[in-house]
Amino acid sequence: MRVQSNGIEIEVDDQGPPGGEPVLLVMGLGMQLVAWPDALVRDLVGRGFRVLRIDNRDAGLSTQMDAAGVPSVAWAALRFAMHLPVRSPYGLADMAADTVGVLDALGLRAVHLWGASMGGMIAQHVAARYPERVRSLTLMMTTTGARRLPQPRPAVRRALLTRPAGQDEAAIVAHLMKLWGVIGSPGFPPDPEVLRARLAATVRRAWRPAGTMRQLLAIAADGDRSALVAGIRAPTRVIHGEADALVPAACGHDLVARIPGAVGDFVAGMGHDLPDPLLARFADGLAENAARAT
Repeated sequence: MRVQSNGIEIEVDDQGPPGGEPVLLVMGLGMQLVAWPDALVRDLVGRGFRVLRIDNRDAGLSTQMDAAGVPSVAWAALRFAMHLPVRSPYGLADMAADTVGVLDALGLRAVHLWGASMGGMIAQHVAARYPERVRSLTLMMTTTGARRLPQPRPAVRRALLTRPAGQDEAAIVAHLMKLWGVIGSPGFPPDPEVLRARLAATVRRAWRPAGTMRQLLAIAADGDRSALVAGIRAPTRVIHGEADALVPAACGHDLVARIPGAVGDFVAGMGHDLPDPLLARFADGLAENAARAT
């Protein structure tokens, strides 16, 4: 279903008992709500949670901000490298307002908020700017954006900036398979055919490369959130893979150090994805963190 939020439409998947404690899942750069594995959702629903997944603006079935045009990522990267301001059509704070607008549309006062990658950056804004709306906070494979922290490996940067060889489904899926091979979990490699099928289904649902570029600019323009996260008071759990080549594990340790009372779960062999063998561990962690809120 789609709900009106912050002047746009946000696609929402709502599962579980209506009276269950709500968990809101926010995905990362260019990713859709279906990137949250169904098995994880079923696990959380089985624990009595009401689970909400959303497509961020410019991704999936939510409003596309095409009127803003297609940005020059190369120009933005040059400005970023030169420590100059990066201009973006919208910011992560706007995406945080989208997220809160979903709660308003559904009549929810507060949720257990879980953000992955860029979704974790959005979640930082929500928890800091709207503290009354967040019962507990889970930040996964994300960062404050501070420049002093390790950056993505060169191979990852090249993979992120590479385009598919064509615009047909097969070419796009082949491109995404290569990207997953760079950022995925070396200790928990997926079955290639299962991954290919998942990616193909995702591409058929929506393929919004221009939206991904606008989201990328929003990340670059947001800067350092170190001061922002220091004000977070919700019980916080930080999940990070020790083998993450896109957002190195030092970024997760930095979040644990900067958010009062935060606890960390650092996973050997995990990269920048959600491996199936770890889903129960992730669900256990969310449930433990939610219990801290009560």
